[in-house]
Amino acid sequence: MKDTQYIQGLSDLSEAIDKADAIIVGAGAGLSTAAGFTYSGERFERYFADFIAKYGIRDMYSGGFYPFPTPEEKWAWWSRHIWYNRYVKAPKSTYAKLLKILDGKNYFVITTNVDHQFQQAGFPKDRLFYTQGDYGLWQCSEPCHEATYDNYETVKRMIEEQQNMRIPSELIPYCPLCGKPLSMNLRADETFVEDEGWHAAAARYNEFVKAHQSGKVLYLELGVGGNTPGIIKYPFWRYTYANPEALYACINMGQAFTNPDIHDRSILIDADIDLALDKLMGGHDG
Repeated sequence: MKDTQYIQGLSDLSEAIDKADAIIVGAGAGLSTAAGFTYSGERFERYFADFIAKYGIRDMYSGGFYPFPTPEEKWAWWSRHIWYNRYVKAPKSTYAKLLKILDGKNYFVITTNVDHQFQQAGFPKDRLFYTQGDYGLWQCSEPCHEATYDNYETVKRMIEEQQNMRIPSELIPYCPLCGKPLSMNLRADETFVEDEGWHAAAARYNEFVKAHQSGKVLYLELGVGGNTPGIIKYPFWRYTYANPEALYACINMGQAFTNPDIHDRSILIDADIDLALDKLMGGHDG
């Protein structure tokens, strides 16, 4: 029965993609997990064996909150976390598959992911809205001003020059204006900086949503969990409810569900996103 539902769901979604006037994609952490960006297990142990041995850290996520005794150790950890989850391409071509499926379509992407994999795969920047920040950006920890700083060159040096879980002290990043430490541009609390690029992307996304309040709109949700449902999931449900021609689709392993009010216009696929996109891509080669 489950296989039949899976096949039918893929068929319905393929048809919805073909017929849609516009597609709004909402992507969460499950999409990157499907692409191989796992934060625990073998991949974590490969890159952080020394930190695991010394501090007993269990996964990359919790390691980001660990109170390291020195900034040299903190940035040794974070430089690896940034490098392997931002500047290295995902192990699987999941994002490239999604791009191929959307090729030629009128679409926009909103994502809570901060790993930049959409652009790594070739998605145009003007069709993307990263709501929660970017591993590739730093900001003032205060913050004393609303600007962000590209960290590629410094992180690359941190990776190359760290020894014994410590970076050279001269690589510790400080705010060029107030001199306080720089921090990650990630939405963790009220200090998160929404810079000019963030506001420009937000405006483009809001304009796209507003321009497609009617017609055959597909709200395609990929790997969105329960941590921040107010950013993607709940709005997608509301938009679908308000537009009788709209469809809501959700691909998520173990978490494919919808609001009862739009159940008859929902496509739910409980499956590995990478495998599901692989199947869908087969129907969109032309």
